[in-house]
Amino acid sequence: MMVPELVGSLIHQCSKTKALRQGLPLHAIAIKTATRSDVIVSNHILNLYAKCRKLREARQVFDEMSERNLVSWSAMISGYEQIGEPISALGLFSKLNIVPNEYVYASVISACASLKGLVQGKQIHGQALKFGLDSVSFVSNALITMYMKCGKCSDALLAYNEALELNPVAYNALITGFVENQQPDKGFEVLRMMYQDGFFPDRFTFVGLLGTCNSRDDLKRGELLHCQTIKLKLNSTAFIGNLIITMYSKLNLLEEAEKAFRSIEEKDLISWNTFISSCSHCNDHEKALEAFKEMLNECRVRPDEFTFASALAACSGLASMCNGKQIHGHLIRTRLFQDVGAGNALINMYAKCGCIAKAYYIFSKMEHQNLVSWNTMIAGFGNHGFGGKAFELFAKMKTMGVKPDSVTFVGLLTASNHAGLVDEGLVYFNSMEETYGISPEIEHFSCLIDLLGRAGRLNEAKEYMKKFPFGHDTVVLGSLLSACRLHGDVDTGKCFARQLLKLQPATTSPYVLLSNLYASDEMWDGVAEAWKLLKGSGLKKEPGHSLIEVNGTFEKFTVVDFSHSRIEEIMDMLKTLRWAAIEV
Repeated sequence: MMVPELVGSLIHQCSKTKALRQGLPLHAIAIKTATRSDVIVSNHILNLYAKCRKLREARQVFDEMSERNLVSWSAMISGYEQIGEPISALGLFSKLNIVPNEYVYASVISACASLKGLVQGKQIHGQALKFGLDSVSFVSNALITMYMKCGKCSDALLAYNEALELNPVAYNALITGFVENQQPDKGFEVLRMMYQDGFFPDRFTFVGLLGTCNSRDDLKRGELLHCQTIKLKLNSTAFIGNLIITMYSKLNLLEEAEKAFRSIEEKDLISWNTFISSCSHCNDHEKALEAFKEMLNECRVRPDEFTFASALAACSGLASMCNGKQIHGHLIRTRLFQDVGAGNALINMYAKCGCIAKAYYIFSKMEHQNLVSWNTMIAGFGNHGFGGKAFELFAKMKTMGVKPDSVTFVGLLTASNHAGLVDEGLVYFNSMEETYGISPEIEHFSCLIDLLGRAGRLNEAKEYMKKFPFGHDTVVLGSLLSACRLHGDVDTGKCFARQLLKLQPATTSPYVLLSNLYASDEMWDGVAEAWKLLKGSGLKKEPGHSLIEVNGTFEKFTVVDFSHSRIEEIMDMLKTLRWAAIEV
């Protein structure tokens, strides 16, 4: 017969390793040998189920216990909190009839943090203070997090100052809290304080801080954080490396993002997905596909639906039907094509590659369609000039009970624009707020103004500009300037041009539009003045380029760039073609 100590010890080992399958027979032995009546054995069984996230079974063990001690209550309450059932944790805590310990207080305070229950959190804080447990590290760390989650940063600092023993968890809780409360500078102050107090940051320290580097103004700060991760040898871990890739991607620094990716020693699925999507985000779609192929050929990590969606987005960016079809075939073989995200990516890819019939076929065969599916298909029809089909699909979408969002109306207004359906576009724009409660944004407004401008209805466009606060947007004014050139309205165009140039646009387009407007009316002095303004702005017109796909690889040709590795062969072929044209 197995003694309770042995049974308990074996079950404890199973709970430590979360080995539920091995623990179940031991639970059966405990029942047969009646050792489960021993409170220590029952606690081990309860803890096993709680650690393995089997809270229903854990609660059954708890309820059947003839005798419970503080360990029993602590295991059950912390189990509820850890699986994301804070209400159950607090409900059980309210029934506790013995003095709690620091582990119980830490669990219920964390439950209050999850619920942002400030009032209840303060009450429990008062209880912990009464028993002298509020300054114990487990409790003080939980208090810092709870107050930060509730937006009470000063109270969190008080809890930090009252802690008897500081540790990296306390600093991390403060840093994360300040970042979440939109006070990143204070988060960096805590990081400096952490170093001064003799503690080294760990991977959790950098999670929030790296996430604050979202613009070029934050680049220096981001690079300093990157350097610190290198010193601490954290940059080579997937957890931190992935965050660094994301940071550089947000700043459109793909070369730095790739260096961070290559420095990760054991890349996980998130590493590959992050880098592939970063390439697409930085508009280097060719590199995204190269990384995808590298993953398939050299990596043991299997791609998931997000990987395929990112690769298909790269195909869409390149309008590469060849690569897109290969990925589609791979999806069919792995049955991942049934995923909604992958299906939406396929619709987008085929639509961007000009195969709208295939896009609609994919859409119609999807088992489940979400709002993104409908929006993607509507946008696809709109971009191909099938305004009527886009409107029909929108009507069908409404009958299916799918509520449109702002993206839906961008697609509908684009469809109206491409098909020249001005009145229909006006109806959709006006219905956004009146019928659906969706406030028009700059994307909707610029579509509407472009629609009216192309139709020559400039006076209506001016009226809408008075009604909405987007009249000083460079895209909107650029659309109107383009419309003036199209319809030969030089005087109105000059008025819009003056407004546009006052905003100091970041591109050369307004200057070129103004030059073309003057040229259309043979006002050559105006043309010269427009080019003089462009020269004075310091902006340079980006040279145009073409991408040609040959056997799955892409060749880029840029205006006045003769650096191509096969330029001599290309020039010889052009001469041959020119001679052939002359002979014809």
